[in-house]
Amino acid sequence: MKRALFLLALVATPALAQELDLSHGGPITVDARDGFEWRENERLVIATGDARATRGTSTVIADKLTAYYRKKTGAKPVAATDTEGGNEIYRLVADGHVRIFTPTDEAVGDHAVYDIDQAVLVMTGGNLRMTTPQQLITARDSLEYWSDKHMSVARGNAVVITSDARRLAGDTLVGYSEPSDPNAPKPQKTSTDIPGGGGDLKRIEAFGNVEVRTATDIVRGARGVYVTATQIARVVDNVRITHGDSQMNGAAADINMATGIAHLVSPPGRRVQGLIVPNDTKGKPVPKP
Repeated sequence: MKRALFLLALVATPALAQELDLSHGGPITVDARDGFEWRENERLVIATGDARATRGTSTVIADKLTAYYRKKTGAKPVAATDTEGGNEIYRLVADGHVRIFTPTDEAVGDHAVYDIDQAVLVMTGGNLRMTTPQQLITARDSLEYWSDKHMSVARGNAVVITSDARRLAGDTLVGYSEPSDPNAPKPQKTSTDIPGGGGDLKRIEAFGNVEVRTATDIVRGARGVYVTATQIARVVDNVRITHGDSQMNGAAADINMATGIAHLVSPPGRRVQGLIVPNDTKGKPVPKP
């Protein structure tokens, strides 16, 4: 069956290059295998059957796409489907086998909502994941990307795993990135690039049941932050470092994500405590306080 094509043109907004982002750029092109249902009174268009929406380098594919549009006053019509003054999509909803991708990054889930006015993407459903050439991020409850704030949020058993096997987990992970210079040459992606961030990652904040894994140690606590400039992750509140059969407890721990060395910090006026097993099953030295 021939695919149907529908175009709602939006007024282009100057912006920095963004990954996995339909909130900036030129027109959004929507096409589908089974056709469209255009509800003019409700000002929405429903595309079904391998439906997809494309804007710039970002594409959304789903079983069903619903585009909510409104009249753009003061704009000249730029497509045959425009009413006088032009139309603009302000909300895009994807349902069923949702896949959002660029040439380098991909996010999958069961349901996704783009609030174009707020420049916010929220994905929900089972097996939520976002991948880049250097990272995998998974979550149970939701994945969010706040384009204008350059912020990504993973909620519910959230995990980030880098290509060099570093692992940071927590109930909620929040990543902050710096916007890229659109005129500068694009550097090769590294493990400090945030999935969907469109810029270099500055830090990741972790909240609730935080866990940092290196090649030899597991560090657990209530809160944590990872700063990419220093490659140091700090975990605080009821911290426990596990190394094979050995464990040490303290107020905070600093983990060098480049070397994998964890440094335990004692509370003021108190000593660190721990159980060190001489014959560690891993046969490697335990971390020193």
